[in-house]
Amino acid sequence: MAGGRFPQAWLDELRERADIVQVVSRYVQLNSKGGRYWGLCPFHGEKTASFSVNPQRQMYYCFGCHAGGSAINFVMEMEHLEFKDAVKLLAEQVHMELPEMVGGYEDAASKTEKERIYEANRQCARFFHSQLWKQENEQVLAYLYNRGLDDQTIRMFGLGSTPPRSDEATQAMRSLGFTDDELVRAGISVRREGRVYDMFRQRAIFPIIDAQGRVLGFGGRALGDVKPKYLNTGDTPVFNKRLGVFAANLLKKQRGLKRVILVEGYMDVIALTQAGLPGVCATLGTALTIEQARMLKRYAPEIWVSYDGDAAGQHAILRALEIFDQEGIRARVLDFPGGMDPDDFIREYGAQGLESLEPMDATSYRMKQEMGNHDLSTQEGRTAYAIACAKHLAKVKEPVELENYVSQLMISTGFTRDVLLAQIGRTEMIAKEKRSTYRHAARPLEEKNEGVSLGAAQAEKQLLRLLAEGHLEPGTVTAEDFITQERREFAEKLLAGMSPGAILEEIADEDRRARAASVLSSESGASREDELRMAGDCLRILHYVRIDEKIAALKQEAAGQKGEDKRKTLMKIQELTKDRQKAGRKE
Repeated sequence: MAGGRFPQAWLDELRERADIVQVVSRYVQLNSKGGRYWGLCPFHGEKTASFSVNPQRQMYYCFGCHAGGSAINFVMEMEHLEFKDAVKLLAEQVHMELPEMVGGYEDAASKTEKERIYEANRQCARFFHSQLWKQENEQVLAYLYNRGLDDQTIRMFGLGSTPPRSDEATQAMRSLGFTDDELVRAGISVRREGRVYDMFRQRAIFPIIDAQGRVLGFGGRALGDVKPKYLNTGDTPVFNKRLGVFAANLLKKQRGLKRVILVEGYMDVIALTQAGLPGVCATLGTALTIEQARMLKRYAPEIWVSYDGDAAGQHAILRALEIFDQEGIRARVLDFPGGMDPDDFIREYGAQGLESLEPMDATSYRMKQEMGNHDLSTQEGRTAYAIACAKHLAKVKEPVELENYVSQLMISTGFTRDVLLAQIGRTEMIAKEKRSTYRHAARPLEEKNEGVSLGAAQAEKQLLRLLAEGHLEPGTVTAEDFITQERREFAEKLLAGMSPGAILEEIADEDRRARAASVLSSESGASREDELRMAGDCLRILHYVRIDEKIAALKQEAAGQKGEDKRKTLMKIQELTKDRQKAGRKE
């Protein structure tokens, strides 16, 4: 490589793509706290973490030795490299091609071209915005108003309209001194058959602005029968739709975000932002990319994926979750009721309605999607569902989290815990529990099922967890639904308004109190939307247990009968057996 400097625009892009948290994590174990990441400083000896990484500011700083800098500075220090060599190493890691540096002239020329395109985009965005308020474009303004937007929001996002004539934007930019080649390179104009005319026609315009406030390009939403419905600026020297998100400029201004809400469309972002929700952005007409995921990681510790409710949107959610998993980014899903889109939901229920939605963790969402693919009223369906869920649960690392999911799966499928753990591939948990010798293992907390099956005991415990959380509607569950005496008493007290702590205080026996605490202190693992379904699953299992008990009692009775009495008893057994089979009870 020849002498000279790296182009400043290229270095800016390198810093954007080389996530500093990921860079530092290769050398230092980091933990998230208070919007930053903390670890033991690699530059001086310490026992208490004083080394911080700020993903929003893309910098590190040690409060002990006061070392600080960018990702490039960090690599220089850790690898003992010169600036250029550190840049080369980072560029290789993020798969960026190194620019040719043959002197100041070409660097300046490259920088000048990008600066000219940035300026052309800025001027064109102003032009489109001014067009929106003209009478000849009232159809576009009416469209935005009909979508519920007010003037303040329209100005915040710089929304605009294309002019009536097909080359009017091109002519306006020419009058400002931009050449046809520059306009074509910027994606503002197109050249076909010797003519140069506007890229966007008969559309509402959404400027795409980066975190530095630069206009990178535009998105256009067609009105009428114009195809395609949505059109984005293609790749240009300053824009690649895989690398950024819509509303990145607003993300950077919003400090201390606890989560980023990732939606599909421009209007979803604008509607949620207008409703007062911070940290909303959208991908740019393409599926989520690794580069976008890494960028979002800088702004908040977790992402809430909120795509459209149609089949394509749900499939895109699953794909996005895979990418977030791959990058070690915590992600949840906002699953809107009735297949609604975020824009539709916010207009009907407002920001308060969205805030009341409980986001699902990634594994719960995957299990819910699998449930829709299988008929759980059949043995075959339950088996296929258990196998499908086991593949997802095999990725769960925390034993406590896995226990919650397995408990749910036991209720949904009827399989025992040991069988499900074996299917998941976590047989070491079973073996470890069997050979464990510490004190609490000698006092089993789950083995005492009071004469009922493991599935029935698990169903009763899950109902107690739901009651302890206090979210079930009155009348959904009664104390009479419980078979075992001890858990029936717990249910009576919870339904009477006693807190779990007050119930435990009444239990003198240490073993019994420990068993009760293990149930009353654990989480059901159900989202608000799934609580009623889960309670129904538990009640159905207990109902079948009662049928089994009746059948067993009748069989014992029939053993001592003869003639007509025995025939009648056998008929009752047959009827009960048919009822159980119709409901899909596993033998």
